[in-house]
Amino acid sequence: MRRIYPDIQDNPDIAQAYAYPEDRPWLRLNMVASADGAAWLKGRSGGLSSKGDKRIFQVLRGLSDVVLAGAATVRTEGYGPVKPRDSWAEIRAGRPEVPPIALITRSLDFDLDHELFTEARSRTIVISCEAAPHERRKEAAKRSDLIVAGDEGVDMRRAVAELHERGLTRILCEGGPRINAQLSADDLVDELCLSISPMLVGGGAARIVNGEPAQVALGLSQVLEEEGVLFCKYTREHSHERAD
Repeated sequence: MRRIYPDIQDNPDIAQAYAYPEDRPWLRLNMVASADGAAWLKGRSGGLSSKGDKRIFQVLRGLSDVVLAGAATVRTEGYGPVKPRDSWAEIRAGRPEVPPIALITRSLDFDLDHELFTEARSRTIVISCEAAPHERRKEAAKRSDLIVAGDEGVDMRRAVAELHERGLTRILCEGGPRINAQLSADDLVDELCLSISPMLVGGGAARIVNGEPAQVALGLSQVLEEEGVLFCKYTREHSHERAD
């Protein structure tokens, strides 16, 4: 792997390249897309991934305090609990050995006996709303750290504030596109890490942000490259001035 922007460097330190700011909370989106903007191939993002993308994916998880994802992404991508890695020893010093998964769901329609709840090293967080079925909420509260944020749907601002209250200020969001759209529309995105796969997909695949309209100005701060795949980091302009 090499860095090609803002300078040229072979074998950059990936953890250093993606280090979080020290002085503020930060919400990072991490997504992969084809060259024509598709967020998945045959329904899953894995078909667009590469060895370099998988390495960066793991480092980003290790750097984060919490991994945020929508229920559809968790089901489609077959999420399990985050597993500890020897390579995280330094970047997770002073923190739990793995970040928890924070699952966003309005309906609470998932298997509470899944390994995501029964085998997680860090207790899984479920973020839902008042409209979720009452009995499901009671069961979810027994198996997870349940956050109720919003009435008819999940209020992303409240959800993020609740994560911050728990000391989880370095948030890594892995999508999907509709969650990304909500976060963007609510002015919560600080950074986009986008792996661009050198293939054309076409068809009906969504873009990485798919839903509510938003306009978030980003500046290109870094580009890495490996085997034709570009790993771009876009940082929000004047993020520190964003209103709470």
